[in-house]
Amino acid sequence: MNTTQQPVRAIPAPVAPALPLRVNSQELLRQGKSIQIEHDGKIYELRVTRLNKLILTA
Repeated sequence: MNTTQQPVRAIPAPVAPALPLRVNSQELLRQGKSIQIEHDGKIYELRVTRLNKLILTA
């Protein structure tokens, strides 16, 4: 009779997806109405509209 045991294989735990970074718009704008964001060598403007919505333009 063969009593050798097979090695137990570890099953990796499921990885939770990373949550996206959340930034408060008031902190980002610092009491202003717009900021400029540089991305990949281009300048974008993030601003608050009259209806208090955010718009990002190139």
